[in-house]
Amino acid sequence: MKKGILYVMTILALVALLAACAAPAPAPLPTPTTAPAAAPALEKELVFASVVKSIAFNWFKRLETGVLQFGQDYKVKAFMEGPSQVDSAAQVAIIEDLIAQGVDAICNVPYGVPENEPAQKKAMDAGIIVVGHEAATAKEGTLHYDVEAFDNCAYGEEMLKELVARMGEEGKYIQFVGSLTNASHNEWQDCAKAYAEKNYPKLQWIAKYESKEDQEVAYNTMKDVLRTHPDIKGVLGSAAGDVVGAGRAIEEAGLQDAIAVVGTSIPSYAGELLKTGAVDLAMAWDPATAGYACNVVAYKVLKGEEIKDGMDLGVPGYEKITLRKGVNGVPVIYGSAWIKMDATNMDQYPF
Repeated sequence: MKKGILYVMTILALVALLAACAAPAPAPLPTPTTAPAAAPALEKELVFASVVKSIAFNWFKRLETGVLQFGQDYKVKAFMEGPSQVDSAAQVAIIEDLIAQGVDAICNVPYGVPENEPAQKKAMDAGIIVVGHEAATAKEGTLHYDVEAFDNCAYGEEMLKELVARMGEEGKYIQFVGSLTNASHNEWQDCAKAYAEKNYPKLQWIAKYESKEDQEVAYNTMKDVLRTHPDIKGVLGSAAGDVVGAGRAIEEAGLQDAIAVVGTSIPSYAGELLKTGAVDLAMAWDPATAGYACNVVAYKVLKGEEIKDGMDLGVPGYEKITLRKGVNGVPVIYGSAWIKMDATNMDQYPF
């Protein structure tokens, strides 16, 4: 039986072999008339640097989250740098170093606009895209664009309206700016003052004080103001720590119910004082979306895309931008991204 099985298997193998020999051979692959193109080389990784007034501030730590998210979304290397303390010379040194590194784009938030302009122009001359934020008064040729969360004058007027809603239409008030050369801060406060003079003639402006972006400076200045003007009724702040320093001094004096405090800040700075009423209202924009938008503009310019009035940057608050020339000629992009925070809603803004 085993011999029979072996015989059958041998016959089947022979049949299969004969069939294979009879089948037509597969056609050969055609010879290409031209050599296939070499695989394209990988593009150089784009490098986007954001430079801020100081990396020590919660405001700019929040801005960094937007910068890093932009890098992830756009597949570029994006990072943030800045001095440990606000200092224009230190910012300029960082920009000079970035120029030497040959980065592709810089988003700069200058502490002093004029002081940063020469370094920005040098970067542009080196072929680097340079976009500013809080620099609407920059000179033409020192930035490709400046990005603002909103129209600065309208923001200052809104701040004044909110102050009047709390202190009334008459009485003394003061203003704080982080620096007397900070473009945005001074535009806010100058527009607020002009609006007050036009619409509330019984308001009495006392002075504009420079806080140097330091809560302690604002705190000590406010204590001096309380001594010289004990009947003060209102305070406007620009830097994120201005209302915090002023609010502390007012709370220590037990005057939180007598003096209205309104200005730019965020809950991580002003939250406790918002709860006690020493600060009445914090106005702001989300630094993360501003940082993201600034880098998006730089990316579009780098890729040759035209920035147009009314376009959507794909960032909340910047879905329909306004494009205008700044007072010194630089193109300025305005969003509609301001927010208002008090004790009732500040938990919605965890930054």
